[in-house]
Amino acid sequence: MASAPAWAGDVVIGFAAPLTGGSAHYGTDLKRGVELALDDANARNLKIGGQPVHFVLEAEDDQGDPRMGSQVAQKLVDANVAGVVGHFNSGTTIPASRIYNTAGIPMVSPTATNPTLTAQGFSNVFRVVNSDAQMGKLAGQSAVQALKGKSIAVIDDRTAFGQGMADEFVKGVESAGGKIADREFTTDKAVDFKAQLTKIKSSNPDVVFWGGLDQQAGLLAKQMRQLGMRAILLGGGSFENDNFLKVAGSSAEGATSWDYGIPLSKMKTGREFDEKMKKKYNEGVVAYAPAAYDAAWVLINAMQKANSTDPKVYGPLVKSVAFEGISGNIAFLPNGDMKDPMATFYKVIDGKWVPQAVAVGDKVGPVTN
Repeated sequence: MASAPAWAGDVVIGFAAPLTGGSAHYGTDLKRGVELALDDANARNLKIGGQPVHFVLEAEDDQGDPRMGSQVAQKLVDANVAGVVGHFNSGTTIPASRIYNTAGIPMVSPTATNPTLTAQGFSNVFRVVNSDAQMGKLAGQSAVQALKGKSIAVIDDRTAFGQGMADEFVKGVESAGGKIADREFTTDKAVDFKAQLTKIKSSNPDVVFWGGLDQQAGLLAKQMRQLGMRAILLGGGSFENDNFLKVAGSSAEGATSWDYGIPLSKMKTGREFDEKMKKKYNEGVVAYAPAAYDAAWVLINAMQKANSTDPKVYGPLVKSVAFEGISGNIAFLPNGDMKDPMATFYKVIDGKWVPQAVAVGDKVGPVTN
């Protein structure tokens, strides 16, 4: 007796990210990107394995917590999802990836950047975003070369993302011939950074690098100015959005950061995608929805190549997927990292993030129209 193919008919795509808490704006944005991808796939009436398929989303809130991330990952595995888009935080993605790997389920993260994720040697773990190794190097070199930092201080939130980015930033500074004058740390729940900043202030830094997310970065910017610090605040993929600007207020002026990918306005179909977001959700792209959209299509394209929705069949083909996505060209290195990740250097001018330079891989050039 022949058994029916796995996931015939409805094909369940798992998703996990913080949908509550301080990073919920990111998680919601990512979820919307995946939803739009599945909407578009369903509108094409795709057939895989000779059968019409309908993609449905199984979304879970991991709260940005590693323990909850592992619980959510197991829940998605138990639900027999065909693949997973997620998670958001590196600290949740890394332990979750081990669970997906054991189950043989492909996972594509739109945002997890810590190098450990793809250094584990798992064949079914991918990301459509730069790693901290590249972003930290770019930020570190720019602190010395573009920002002319002679005295550079670092503060991070001790998360897998924040500390990982800060570690790579230090390497980038040193590779460019710069020196770190001071390094401090806090937690991802802190709201008062005056103790760390007072200590940092004594080294009279030109540049202060923040390894962490946007809301705390905004508070950090405010408290720097309250203490009379005139140093440039620099980030690496952590606060290039309006949320930081709202929290920081006038203290945001002059802040700089390397952000993942390229500006929405520079994406080939970025404006069209933003309009689709507004039409469905009454809100445009917040940050990484285009990457989430592309991550979902990585899984779908691999299924089409394999002519199967069974993870064990299509999983080995994910690494060979290559296409022009919303966020840029999608293609992978053998370890699951992006082949030519893109990044943009921004500066706050007149209360807005203004692109200053773009990097493709290790090559940095001016922003072009």
